[in-house]
Amino acid sequence: MMSLRHLFLRAVSKFFLSSSPSLLKALQGIGHVHQPGPSLKDDVSEYRPELPIPDLLRAGAVCSTWHAAYTSLLSHGCYHRPQTPCLLYTSESDADNVACLYNLAEDRVYRLTLPELAIRSRYLIGSSNGWLVSADERSELHMVNPITGEQIALPPVTTIEQVKPILDDAGEIKEYELSHFSGEEVYRDPTILALNELRDDLYSKAFVFPDEASSGSYVVVLIHEPYELSFARPGDSKWTLLAARDSYEDCMYVDGVLYAVTGACRIDAFDLTGPTNLRKVIMEETKNFIYEHIYITKTSSGDLLLVWREQDVKGEGDVGEDAPEPVQWELISEIKMETRKITLYKVDMEAKELVEINSLHDHVLFLGYSQTYCLGAEEYPSLKANHAYLTDSQRYIASWKRNCRDICVFNLESNSAEEIVPPQCWCSWPAPIWITPNLTKMSSRLKE
Repeated sequence: MMSLRHLFLRAVSKFFLSSSPSLLKALQGIGHVHQPGPSLKDDVSEYRPELPIPDLLRAGAVCSTWHAAYTSLLSHGCYHRPQTPCLLYTSESDADNVACLYNLAEDRVYRLTLPELAIRSRYLIGSSNGWLVSADERSELHMVNPITGEQIALPPVTTIEQVKPILDDAGEIKEYELSHFSGEEVYRDPTILALNELRDDLYSKAFVFPDEASSGSYVVVLIHEPYELSFARPGDSKWTLLAARDSYEDCMYVDGVLYAVTGACRIDAFDLTGPTNLRKVIMEETKNFIYEHIYITKTSSGDLLLVWREQDVKGEGDVGEDAPEPVQWELISEIKMETRKITLYKVDMEAKELVEINSLHDHVLFLGYSQTYCLGAEEYPSLKANHAYLTDSQRYIASWKRNCRDICVFNLESNSAEEIVPPQCWCSWPAPIWITPNLTKMSSRLKE
């Protein structure tokens, strides 16, 4: 019978080359579990490039020979197995540089040690394609892959149009000036903020999109005060503001075109492949006020979806519709947002209108600070069809940092919710976020 080692080497022999130092040093601590897992022998006995990432990591940690084959396999970009999104959070019982990754497919928690990153000190403002976008103590942005440990610095925050540095006598940045304008309209005086306070007011949501026009490259899109859009690519030294003024809620990126939806459900498209990045209105506004959270995504069949998420605000004594006005929020010790309804709309591109649908059928939604996904349940059998997996997505990301989080699996048929991970397991800040594990390392970096 062919040996286990021979099976492994045969599967990756064409990629078995000498490679750079290990990615696994930061990941060898994984394996804290809710339930007993399979043995290492079971994990790797059928080793192939389609193994789930946790099993791949276990195989690569067996010995130096297997690890060399593992890193060579990854360096050739041959790992393409779709991964089930995981819930990333931190825990007070762990060190500041440890992130917890709850795997929905396995009902298991992995602990990832990130040697160069105190993740509990960061603001997590986005997650796409395996990358977190985080803001550090100086409000500077970084892309972070918690699986590989790779970090990439994004262009300086002072290159965002609304931000100016305030220097001390030595020429060092001591504070920031945040201007509140949109185009020619100034709607309040500038705010002077400490280095670590700017991130409270500036950032809303961020995305890392693969750039199909350039293999291995990417484009980072940022929604920021006053809910405008800026983007950057590898090699850019500054953020580029997109010339449109509206309250953007969510984005998606397809074939070089950025689609952005506003709080009034207008859909704009920006061609990021050209020199001018002009806006094209795909669908005009369909509502006159911003109440729900609005998300944009597409199904596996290519249908464009808009998702409206309505939440109730609950506080000590259940602050809701029957509470006396005005509500004295400063007297409330704890506030919780609870999703009460999710409404689905298919975008009729020819009629330029929304068509309400009553079910996702065999699809699943992921909503929150992460990129919005609509996945086929058949390809992800551990997920529940016609359900939405939710985390918070408040417009002011730093609001109510220490309060309860709206994290649940939401039944789209019954408008009922069930718990994912017990709340006592995770810290409320940084806010837990969905992430799809990705072992691919970026081929190029953004300049500071």
